[in-house]
Amino acid sequence: MFVLVTVRTDERHAKHLPSEVLLFIQPLPTMKAASASFLLLAAEATAFSAPKVGDNGVPKSMQNPVDNAGRRQILSSLVASGFSGMMAFSKVQSAIAAPAAQDSLDVENFLRTGIDLGGNMGVSSQAGKSRPQTGVVLRDGSEVQQDSAGNVLAEILTGSKANPYAVLVSFGSPWKLETGPVFDIECRDAKTGDGAFVAVTNNVSGRKLDDLPSSFFLDRLFESTGRFSFYGPPTDVKIRKSDTNGNYRVIEVSYSNLSQSTNAEIPRRAVLVATIPAGTNNAVMLVGSSTATRWRKGSEEEVRNTIASFRAIPAPKSNLKLRSKPRGGEPIDFT
Repeated sequence: MFVLVTVRTDERHAKHLPSEVLLFIQPLPTMKAASASFLLLAAEATAFSAPKVGDNGVPKSMQNPVDNAGRRQILSSLVASGFSGMMAFSKVQSAIAAPAAQDSLDVENFLRTGIDLGGNMGVSSQAGKSRPQTGVVLRDGSEVQQDSAGNVLAEILTGSKANPYAVLVSFGSPWKLETGPVFDIECRDAKTGDGAFVAVTNNVSGRKLDDLPSSFFLDRLFESTGRFSFYGPPTDVKIRKSDTNGNYRVIEVSYSNLSQSTNAEIPRRAVLVATIPAGTNNAVMLVGSSTATRWRKGSEEEVRNTIASFRAIPAPKSNLKLRSKPRGGEPIDFT
């Protein structure tokens, strides 16, 4: 609802300040600690900015006050625009009030509203975004580990909850292992954006590596919930090369991502390696990438060395039941 409020001021500034402001009250049922959120719309926006004082001691922005007729016109405009503002405010409400527990968030909501609370993949940036869907399910009781030499080891589950398979994943990385609610198995340089992460495809339906189109592997990465779509859908996606060497398929790709700092499209290069561990029905991938500029200046070698070190094999048999590792306090019902 709207409330017109009369503002009392001292005589010195009475003629320079708006005498009335329009108050728009929008209840927030999702916030328990507060009964309402108040969006204050002023008749003259400059009254809310840091003023520059003129020679006469009066802020420069107030030396040419809006006349009564102009003020009434502004108030009328605010009433008319308030309803559209109400709609926009309600759309971003859920994104702003969303908790940092990433599994309860919605990628489509983020892509639709564009709400971004921070920079590139920092802690503040992770709040308000859904976690990327890599297809990785960690085995309960296991931890992703990286030793001092950069070697990474993890145990994951593929298949389904009814018929899971345990797979050991390993690779060497020059980048630090990331932790936090956004990451599954990922190593990266937070400053440059270079890095590598593990992903798992959908069921291969009995097909071999050579029988699968390149798009089958890329779908996991470039779909709206994919890791490469964290800040919006990539553009200019091109498959540059695809080779199979024994049990491993290597695909090279180029694409562009939106920069959060400049809103410019940043060309990137990526290489992925995929394998289907014996006796399983999903391909496990390691994906390394960097900006095209850094690729030409030496990061290509780091990415290719990381990709070449990748192994994904069936885990040793044990009598322990295969359970998915809880995420956010809840078990994962993977399929």
